[in-house]
Amino acid sequence: MLSGLARPQVRLLLTSASLLFVELLLIRWIPANVVYVGFFNNFVLMASFLGIGCGILLGRNGRRMRPALFPLLLFALVAIVYSGQLNARPPTMDEVFIGSTNRDLVEVNVFVLVPVIMLATAVMASLALPLGPLLRSMPPLRAYGIDIAGSLVGITLFVGLAALRTPPLAWFIVAAILAGSLSLASGVDRHSLVGAVAMAGVIFIGAVDVQHGDLWSSYYRVTVNMVGGVENVSVNGIPHQALWPADSETKEPVYDQIYKWFPGRHFDRVLIVGAGTGTDTAVALKNGVGHVDAIEIDPLMLELGVDRHPNRPYDDVRVSTLVNDGRAFLRASDQRYDLILFAQTDSLTLVGTTANLRLESFLFTEQAFESARDHLAPGGIFVMYNWYRESWLVQRYESMLAQAFGSPPIARSYARLGANLAVLANGPGIAALHGAAPPGDQVEPVDISGAPRASTDDWPFPYLQAPAVPDRYVTALATMLLFAVLAIGACIARTGGTASRFSPHFFVLGVAFLLLETRSLVTFGLLFGTTWVVNALVFLAILASVLAAVGLNARFHFKDARPLYVALLAALAIGYVVPPASLLFEPAWLRYGIAALLTFSPVFFANLVFTRSFADTRTADTAFASNLLGAMFGGIVEWSALVIGYQGLLPIVAVCYLAAYVLASRWRLLADSQLVLRRAA
Repeated sequence: MLSGLARPQVRLLLTSASLLFVELLLIRWIPANVVYVGFFNNFVLMASFLGIGCGILLGRNGRRMRPALFPLLLFALVAIVYSGQLNARPPTMDEVFIGSTNRDLVEVNVFVLVPVIMLATAVMASLALPLGPLLRSMPPLRAYGIDIAGSLVGITLFVGLAALRTPPLAWFIVAAILAGSLSLASGVDRHSLVGAVAMAGVIFIGAVDVQHGDLWSSYYRVTVNMVGGVENVSVNGIPHQALWPADSETKEPVYDQIYKWFPGRHFDRVLIVGAGTGTDTAVALKNGVGHVDAIEIDPLMLELGVDRHPNRPYDDVRVSTLVNDGRAFLRASDQRYDLILFAQTDSLTLVGTTANLRLESFLFTEQAFESARDHLAPGGIFVMYNWYRESWLVQRYESMLAQAFGSPPIARSYARLGANLAVLANGPGIAALHGAAPPGDQVEPVDISGAPRASTDDWPFPYLQAPAVPDRYVTALATMLLFAVLAIGACIARTGGTASRFSPHFFVLGVAFLLLETRSLVTFGLLFGTTWVVNALVFLAILASVLAAVGLNARFHFKDARPLYVALLAALAIGYVVPPASLLFEPAWLRYGIAALLTFSPVFFANLVFTRSFADTRTADTAFASNLLGAMFGGIVEWSALVIGYQGLLPIVAVCYLAAYVLASRWRLLADSQLVLRRAA
């Protein structure tokens, strides 16, 4: 058993599986417990890339690694995060998120990221220390193929745990098993015992946390508590929903507003997007609707409504529930509705590790409102309501609704808790009023003269007033970049001579591929829903394409890289000319086939380019480290999408690959000349 674990191929597989599993663990777990970091999700991803790259560089010094280092650092990170001392409410009102938090949460600035990112980087670096020697122990292409196979194992493990909605305790136990296997492969000594004790401490803290009673959906850490006699749901520490009885006088007035505007009107078919724990559905049933299709992206929220809502709305025979992304449902459905509600669809979470998308981003674009319009029956009404932190956000939606429906909407707002609680409505039933007020209750004048630009499927950032990277994020990105430079410099200083082997070619390939991966995730999120399942399947498809490229390069060694670069640039050009929004058609199988071809063709050719270069490298470890550090820098460049949109990333990707081609030729000539000089000496 131990001899099998000690084989380099097995150790490389275990190391790669452990790295990706722990990376996903940190990305999911840290933002769920540190509110502020939850709005900087890809910073944890960048820290992971930086840590693995630094670990590979440090592994060149030839010293035997101590198995205790990773568990000790992980224990420190877990202890600090669970201490709760780093929680903070969202910093400003003009950034890529929206929502309200308890004012008694600790107020800290952007530098709350620093200790978390530093520790996350150190954790990943300590786990990656054996990776460099393992990459050098076998032919580069074989090593890379095993690394990707290990990554597939790691992501499959984590996706399985997410599907089962396991708590972090289960994640830490799996991480302990993986780390223990690596420790056994390295040999058991007193350092291993220290590591085992530290990992036991991690598991103990996780077990204590389970006692707090939090639930874990595929998206959030969910906490349910009683406030003022009503059960409230918080996600990742942020108040999110309340299970109000339909007849409660203290619930938010937006729930009843459409029924007050049109008293006595019978809505036969109703669609509620973001049905959540059921209050919107309960209010609709109280007002005598005929049938409700309740759509919710998070199955746990529906389950809470089934089990805990005082009116039991989801038990009613007039209600059909479906777990789905709201935009994906509208695209696939041919139903017409008398009333469509976008019911406080603010997810308070980003989609995944890359792309600054929230789960609801594609619900609040011009194209989404047009899709809702097309699903209204004659005389139908579209309604949306929420807590809007800024008046310009209300104006944006009013302007977008006017554009989508061809007539001005009606609105009502309520000044509460320093935010704008507002409800907006439009549709044929509103247009039929010919500018008059609805039969019941009051409306307010709608002024869209100074409305910000509309959000679109290519620029799905409704919570940004204008295309820009907010100052708070610029500061955080600059801090991240400075930390990366210092960390890499420290690694080079400790290893000596590694800087001369740094590969700009592989660095630029890393930048380009991270941007290409981001655009792939965004494309499939638009076309098939911003669900965790879609996100996971895209990652698995990308890793599978890497393995396919490895196999193809192993079978047919491409002597000339130029055809690969030409094919890659052609695929990028086609992807730019054919934007993802043009693929929003039925049937789904045809949409999927064309989308997969257009999206994964550049990914596949990019992998052919990378594996062709990697097969010829003489220093697989530093080439791989250079690539990972490039991916980290790509995570910074990704934020440019907030200015140029996601389609605008493709020209940047093309420029990066052109630069990679030039650097490949130039760097290879320099490397060969240095080799000749060393041999001559």
